[in-house]
Amino acid sequence: MAMLDIDNLHAKIEGEDGKEILKGLSLKVNPGEVHAIMGPNGSGKSTLSYILAGKDDYEVTEGTVTLNGEDLLDMEIDERAAKGVFLAFQYPIEVPGVATMTFLRSALNAQRKKRGEEEISTPDFLRLVREKAAGLGISQDMLKRGVNVGFSGGEKKRAEILQMAILEPKIAILDETDSGLDIDALKIVSEGVNALRSPERGMIVITHYQRLLNHIVPDFVHVMHKGRIVRSGGKELALELEANGYAEYQQDAA
Repeated sequence: MAMLDIDNLHAKIEGEDGKEILKGLSLKVNPGEVHAIMGPNGSGKSTLSYILAGKDDYEVTEGTVTLNGEDLLDMEIDERAAKGVFLAFQYPIEVPGVATMTFLRSALNAQRKKRGEEEISTPDFLRLVREKAAGLGISQDMLKRGVNVGFSGGEKKRAEILQMAILEPKIAILDETDSGLDIDALKIVSEGVNALRSPERGMIVITHYQRLLNHIVPDFVHVMHKGRIVRSGGKELALELEANGYAEYQQDAA
C-alpha cells in the first residue's frame, strides 16, 4: 500500500460554476520517494497541494486520497498536520508580532499534543532548533524576528525548510519553492530539502522549471496538464521538458 494514494481526484473551487480544476488525477507516493510535478501555469499543480493540506475553498467532487490507509479528505487541517502532512508555500506569509522561535515551538507542541505526546522541554527544543538552523544558515537574529517579517525571499524559504526539519513530516509538499530564489538561495534551500530525504518520508516537489530538479533530484517526474497527470517518467523527463516545453502535452491532452 502506498503511503499517499490519490485516486481519480476531481475538484473545483467552492461556489464557482462547476468548473473543475482537477479532472481525475491519480498518484501514489511511497516512503522514501521524491516525486516532481511539472506543468504549465493553470494546470492545477497548486490546487493539488492546497487540497492535500486541507485549505478551505476547494470542493472534492470525486475520488479518494488516503495517507497510510486513512481517509485524508475526512481530516481537519490540524489533524492532517499531526498525521505528518506539510505544505511549503510558494509565497510564505508574514506573521508580525510572533517570533519565529515561538512559532516553531508552538507548531511542534501542537502536533505532539494532537498525537498524545508530551510537549518538548525548553532545553531539548533549543538544542533541536540550533542544530537544524545552523545547517540552513539561519542566524539567532532571524529566529528572534517575527515570522517572515522583513525576510528576503531566500530567508523565507530557508525558514520554511527549518519548520519542515523540526516537524519531521511523513509527506512534504513543496509548492514552487524555487519561486523568486537566486542561485545561491536555491542551493541552500535544496541542500536543506535533500538533508530531509529519508526512507520514512515521501516528497512531492511542484515546480514550473527544471532548474530546481538539478539540485533536488527526483525519483519520478510527472507532467500535469488540465487537471490530471498526462505523462510520468524518470528525472530525464524534466530535461526533456526544459528542452521542448509543454506544447506536445497540450496537443495530446486537447
